[in-house]
Amino acid sequence: MADLDEHDDFPELDAALVERLGSLDEAEAVQRANALRAGLDDYELDEEDLDLLDAAGEDVDAITYLPALPVLAIVGRPNVGKSALVNRILGRREAVVEDTPGVTRDRVNYKAEWNTRKFTLVDTGGWEPDAKGINAAVAAQAEVAIDLADAVLFVVDATVGATSTDEHVVRMLRQTKKPVILVANKVDDAYQEPEAAALWSLGLGEPWAVSALHGRGVADLLDKVLTVLPEVSAVAKEEVGGPRRVAILGRPNVGKSSLLNKTAGEERVVVNEMAGTTRDPVDEQIELGGKFWRFIDTAGIRRRVNLTQGADFYATLRTSAALERAEVAVVVIDVTAPISIQDLKIIDLVLESGRALVLAYNKWDLLDDERRIYLEREIEQDLSHVDWAPRVNISAKTGRHLEKLVPALELALESWDTRIPTGKFNALLAELTAEHPHPVRGGKQPRILFGTQASSRPPTFVLFTTGFLDPQYRRFITRRLREIFGFEGSPITVNMRVRERRKR
Repeated sequence: MADLDEHDDFPELDAALVERLGSLDEAEAVQRANALRAGLDDYELDEEDLDLLDAAGEDVDAITYLPALPVLAIVGRPNVGKSALVNRILGRREAVVEDTPGVTRDRVNYKAEWNTRKFTLVDTGGWEPDAKGINAAVAAQAEVAIDLADAVLFVVDATVGATSTDEHVVRMLRQTKKPVILVANKVDDAYQEPEAAALWSLGLGEPWAVSALHGRGVADLLDKVLTVLPEVSAVAKEEVGGPRRVAILGRPNVGKSSLLNKTAGEERVVVNEMAGTTRDPVDEQIELGGKFWRFIDTAGIRRRVNLTQGADFYATLRTSAALERAEVAVVVIDVTAPISIQDLKIIDLVLESGRALVLAYNKWDLLDDERRIYLEREIEQDLSHVDWAPRVNISAKTGRHLEKLVPALELALESWDTRIPTGKFNALLAELTAEHPHPVRGGKQPRILFGTQASSRPPTFVLFTTGFLDPQYRRFITRRLREIFGFEGSPITVNMRVRERRKR
């Protein structure tokens, strides 16, 4: 029996294992999985565990998707206490809080709950304040947040009062159809209430006086939030049926808009040598390979916001916005330039979003032999963590090999939708743990009690264990899942639930 230690490479896939799983008696596999499931009753399980186990079954089409949680965005100019309010709502210190404007670098999503209602909280920020660009920066940030939210908390520092920047944002907020709640922060006691009342002048209705630092008034604010948030998000909802949704991503000027135009067969999007000419994600229904697809073209908004440091932040916001509406991402990489940190960041955003992934190497017609050697080396070194993603070598400008894009998209989406029956998954786990047991740690050897696929889109597996599994052992399981079941083009998540035996 080979032991899998953290310093070992993953053992090669045994052909006999593939054969055994292929010839598996499905009825017997179901019976064995049911026995393992019954054995879990000897362990301490919580309500969430039981819900998960009830939802897991043999019917591949029986996966239920939870409704999309409503989204609440927090916007405001720098240093008004947005991150402190996020921490107060979450009840824990998650967001970075510093007495420096603009320390929030990324749009960050958190899962929040109030009075048994769950929602997604979006903390925004990240612009670099400067005298010229601040108004435009705050407005653009608020605009993006509103696009992606069901309701907005607009935070103002009551001790400073309404500034010209606040009024700049308010003009834009008044035009939106989304509910906006005005939050007057830093009202630490009753003596400061008049400062909050002065914000009625902004014309956004009643200012809700709170102290994010001390918690004063936050409960009343959240009660108000629940009255305007829908039960199911209108912006992040799961669309069923219709064309599959494809986000075209990539750093500025790699040819995203050219790709969209070429697939559409006409000039649908402005193409300009200047990087960052696309501001909003553009949705286009396109016929490709005999099927209709909904393509989403994205880029930065540097032309709109005159802030060089802040530009990547806004590009990231738009990329995240596109990913939330997409099912699969085509990341376009310019082969004439070295693979950059920005390319890797965009791929990481796709992985974090859990969307399917296709890599499109663009400008292939401009590649010479020397650059090709370096490119292959870069791909091997920098993109080994996504070697499971389908790869297409294309020229968006000439249309070369664009027909290969459709099979790659279909393969990635099929993997993303894949569901492994519980019996077959547990048979695989039994084989893997018999051949390559988890290393002993601290005198104990963690055991896998039962496994199930909690969801697809992306495929997410949950392992009930007696102890913590080393990251490399989980990678070993993930690799075997890919080798045996494919999953080309889809990220795979393997989560653990460590459970203790019930006390008799």
